[in-house]
Amino acid sequence: MKIVLKSCTIVSSKNTYKDKQDVLINNGVIEKIAPEINEPVDQIIEKNDLHISSGWFDAKVNFCDPGNEIKEDLLSGLNAALAGGMTAVGISPNTSPAISNKSQIEYLKMKGLGNNVSVYPFATLTENMEGKNLSEMYDLKNAGAIGFTDVSSPLHGGILYRALLYAKNFNGKIISFPYDSSIFGEGYIHEGITSVSTGLKAIPSIAESMTIERDLNLVRYTNGELHFTGISTKEGVELIRKAKSEGLQITADVYIHNLIYTEEEMFAFDSMYKVLPPLRSASDRDALIEGLKDGTIDFVCSDHTPEDIENKEVEFDQAAFGIIGVQTLFAQLNKLESLTLSERIDLISSKPRRVFGLSDNSIQVGKVANLTLFNPSIKKELKSEDIISKSKNTPLVGEELTGEVYGIFNEGKLSIIE
Repeated sequence: MKIVLKSCTIVSSKNTYKDKQDVLINNGVIEKIAPEINEPVDQIIEKNDLHISSGWFDAKVNFCDPGNEIKEDLLSGLNAALAGGMTAVGISPNTSPAISNKSQIEYLKMKGLGNNVSVYPFATLTENMEGKNLSEMYDLKNAGAIGFTDVSSPLHGGILYRALLYAKNFNGKIISFPYDSSIFGEGYIHEGITSVSTGLKAIPSIAESMTIERDLNLVRYTNGELHFTGISTKEGVELIRKAKSEGLQITADVYIHNLIYTEEEMFAFDSMYKVLPPLRSASDRDALIEGLKDGTIDFVCSDHTPEDIENKEVEFDQAAFGIIGVQTLFAQLNKLESLTLSERIDLISSKPRRVFGLSDNSIQVGKVANLTLFNPSIKKELKSEDIISKSKNTPLVGEELTGEVYGIFNEGKLSIIE
């Protein structure tokens, strides 16, 4: 089947096409890129101010399947990801039961068959996320796991030490969520002016930086490789920047809401902003953005975490952590005006794919087409009924967002959002 995308602006930091181009896709492969293509085709796609880029990848989503399908299931999550322009997602293993064996990996991959968004599962680092024994990491990787994480569960130094050593045998990717839960205890907002003013229990920045220091020392000692997820503090950024300059094999990501909001949102006691790591100070947020600019932080993800209304519309201290974001990740990124459009796109396409060893999906003649189609400048108010996720725990309802997704091309299939 031949499809031509008409008058496209190709967005990529490596883009050599400065003018609008037509893109011909033949049986899933990019066959031709030219200013005008007029040959007979099966389908022509024309959209207002059509932009295309390498397909987007949200590397951290929680789809609650199996176990908590009332909040989200795999199919509703993938549909939300499609609406957000994702051609792939990295699915966290904190389900019930947790993704700790080959059959659970296969369950996700089989259930996702036929959907145009590719499923890349993470597996637990320890058996059932209990923090005691390492999971069958080698078998899990062979089954399709792209990395190993106990998500936000405490990770003891001895476990991480053994995991870093073991993973070297098969290039396994270990992920650390750098928080010492014994320090922040029952805290739930940033330790700063808002915690003092509101009296809400706090999470100090040192809970993150101490764990990063410990983990970096283990990487040095083992000569291992580690990915940090959810960096939120300026101290954390600086520690990772210094470690990278030393040549340590580390990478890091940041969640989109920590780039947009600050602790001041807590003055309203709105549980929609209750997330982990917490929203930090303005200086922390600025340091995170600077870390993206200079490459200290490698990419951005949504940490899409659905919660039902019963767990959010309660007293702030009783509310669950979490915010949805896979559908609005690009629109939120568009708020970072200090980054160019191509830089923003790279943060949710080529860079996370590179970290987790996924295939290169750059836009070149002869390569398999893996594309996101979008308009970066359309403004539209987000209404509750527009949210595809089963859960609606986002503060964005009623806000005007910039950027609209037209569709994706992945796995030889075009999906246009009507």
